[in-house]
Formats: sequence, structure tokens, C-alpha cells
Amino acid sequence: MNTCVHPGVQRPGTAPRPLPLVLRTALENRFGAPFSTARAVREQHGRDESAFDLTPPDAVLFAQSTQDVADAVTLAARHRVPVIPFGAGSSLEGHVLAVQGGISIDLGRMNQVLAINAEDLSATVQPGVTRKALNEALKSEGLFFPIDPGADASIGGMAATRASGTNAVRYGTMRDNVLALQVVSASGEVIRTGTRAKKSSAGYDLTRLLVGSEGTLGIFTEITLRLYPLPESVAAAICSFPSIEAAVRSVIQLIQLGIPIARCELLDAGSVRAVNAHSKLTLREEPLLLMEFHGTPAGVQEQTASAQEIANEWGGQAFEWASTPEARSRLWTARHNAYFAAIQSQPGCRAITTDTCVPISRLADCLLDSLAEAQASGLPYFLVGHVGDGNFHFGYLIDPSSAEQRQLAEKLNQQLVARALRLGGTCSGEHGVGLHKMDFLLSEAGAGAIQMMRAIKHALDPNNILNPGKIFHF
Repeated sequence: MNTCVHPGVQRPGTAPRPLPLVLRTALENRFGAPFSTARAVREQHGRDESAFDLTPPDAVLFAQSTQDVADAVTLAARHRVPVIPFGAGSSLEGHVLAVQGGISIDLGRMNQVLAINAEDLSATVQPGVTRKALNEALKSEGLFFPIDPGADASIGGMAATRASGTNAVRYGTMRDNVLALQVVSASGEVIRTGTRAKKSSAGYDLTRLLVGSEGTLGIFTEITLRLYPLPESVAAAICSFPSIEAAVRSVIQLIQLGIPIARCELLDAGSVRAVNAHSKLTLREEPLLLMEFHGTPAGVQEQTASAQEIANEWGGQAFEWASTPEARSRLWTARHNAYFAAIQSQPGCRAITTDTCVPISRLADCLLDSLAEAQASGLPYFLVGHVGDGNFHFGYLIDPSSAEQRQLAEKLNQQLVARALRLGGTCSGEHGVGLHKMDFLLSEAGAGAIQMMRAIKHALDPNNILNPGKIFHF
């Protein structure tokens, strides 16, 4: 059994701290069957896609309304018992682990699209709505929501971690696309932040404070989102390159010339190989750029011609177009499944993932030096990236029972983050901090900024019951 556990994380097999009997009775009386202390249910809510060990909560509540969340938090606050919001469980940094016990509030049953305001290009949804379900509901309106992390994540979880994905180079991240929130505070009060208006200068921007707070400042029960018209014309292409460097240099030139590309994804040869096996594709197993262009037919034609010219300058070859929606969907589904494809390529492994993002001018420096370290380590790895905005991910594939491999992977991760910070980048472009990046955040932000974050946390959650033990030590 793996014994390399992050400080503060319970070891596997640790007995749960029993809930106070009066609290458990009150929750059972209020909620009945949607409240569970069954071991299997707790274990399901004590893991995510990170390499951390199972850390189950003491109980799980399946909330079905804002009032359910408010009542549960009010009861937990009286007894100073932690509450951890749970969405799809697809996070990569240990966000949902119950490191101090408590109650996991599963928001998956709060999955209604509450309103679509097509004229205003906005929609209001409950937190359990997934990105795919939302876009299915929007299709008949000629609209879409562009933020697309790899998994079919819930909108609540995406807002909590300030997610982005393949479209961020053109459409931004969740920070740019959440207009308003309904939030349950640490005392159980229901508050609203923001409006459906496109801008406001009224008071503190609480919406953007809460987006990215990872459940440590409040629990989202409604999210109002910015929408976009479906583009008139879409073109997707794949292009193979003789090396990672050639592919990255091509991207840098494309972005610096201002070509309005919608998506620009990098896969190394190993990732392409895993994707081919997982998704039954026949892509050339070489470094690959997967690109997409949105706009008018004339605009897309101009963009694609420019991109192809740049790629040719850097040795790009086999420029192939996915001309139908079905072909494009197959390519992007394969890209979104790259993480799971890599995991399956090494049976029984877990992945230590990285998430750095650097200014586009420093992308090649950061990525190529990190690639050399990964190759020299001897660990199996995969490399994918939203390189159009300077964000890339290594996944170091380890035997979870090997403390030596885990330590080596963490060392590579530390070296990569230190390099990104030296180059003006960040330790997390989109995954969030959770448990895994707490020390990195201190290095990036500095003690003074962390103290300011603690002050905000103390003001909004003085008893530290909202997802405690995440982002920074309280």
C-alpha cells in the first residue's frame, strides 16, 4: 500500500470521525434517504482523478435544491463540521478529499437548466449540469458554451476551479464567462452575486472572488453563464511535425501574428499513440497540432491558409482537414480522452499531472527543458497542451505502490513549476490548487498574498468548515 500521503490527508483505512449524534439525527430527520453514511457511498465521494489515496467523508448528502444545501450547511455550522461540495469527481488536485472528515454535499442531482436567455446570450443553470448536457440544451437556440475541460465536468465544479480547456485561447476561461452566482455561505445564508448585465462597477466583484475558490468560500447553487452564437463556419485540421520544438515554434508564431485561432492543441508522439489505441484512430504517431478555426466562411479560409503557411515553414506535414461535424467531434473527443488513454496505456498506473502556464513568448523555453527532464527520468509520461494560451500538461505515469516513482514524479513537477515561475508563469493554468499545489501557490504568490487570502477566508468562513485543508493551510 502506498504510504506517500500529502500532509493532512488521512491514510487509507483510517476510521471516519463520527458525526455528532445530534447532527446526524437532525440530518436524517431533515433529508431521509438522500443522507447516507454507507461505506461504499462515502468511498465514492472520497476520491477524484488525482493520485491521492482514498479519503472518504463521514457522510454524504445528495442535495436536490438550494434549500437542501442551505439547511445542511446551517446544521453543519452549528457543530463546526466540515462540508465539501462534490460535482462530477473529475478534478485532478484532490479538491473533493475529506481531509478533515465531514459531510460531502453531492450536487449532481441539481442538474436543471433553469433559463436560457437567447437574446441576451446567457443561461442560468444548477451546479450539477454538465458541459455536454448544457450544450445539448443550447443547440436548438443556435448557441453554445465554449469552456470544455477534458472530462464531462459539472458547471459547478468548473466554476469552482476556474476551469478552461481547449477553447480558452479564443473564448477565455470560467473567470471570463460566469456572470452571476447564487451561493450558500458558511453560515447557511443564500446570497447572490453579479447580474445578467454584461458589465458592472457596483461594489466588490464577489463573483470573480468566488469563481476559482474551490468550495472554500461558498457552495454554488446557481450559475449564470455567458453564451456564444454557434460559428457560421468551422474548420478543424491536424498537422504532424518533425519535433515538439517545431510544433511549438509554429504555435508561437501563429499567436504572435494575431491569427484568431479557436483551438490549438499539442500532443506528443506517445500521447498520439495512446489516443490511437483508445479511440481507434490512425493518426500519424508524431508530434501533432490539432487546430480549429471559427468565423465566416471567408474568414475561416483566410485563417486556415495563414496557419498552413506557418506550419509549412516549421516542417509541418500531412495537413489533414476534418470537414464534417462528425469528423471534428471524433477528433476532439479523442483529444478530451487523452488523459484516460494515457492511463490505460500503463495498466494499474496513476498519473501525477502538471498544469503550468507561461507567457506565449516563453512557451518553447519552458516546455522543451521540461521535456528533456522527463525523457531523462526514465518514467513513462505523456504531454498534451492548450499551447495556444501557453498552458501544457505532463502526466508522469507511476506505479501507485512505488514511493520512489512518486517522489521522482513530484521532483519533476517541482522543477517544472519552478521553471514556469522564473519565466513569469503560474503553477496552475486550469486545474486549481486543491491539495497538490499548496506549496507551489506559496512560491508563486508570496507570503503576503497568502495572508490576504487567509484573511478573506477567515472573514467569510471563520470556523473553516467549507472544504478545509485546500488551497492553503488555515
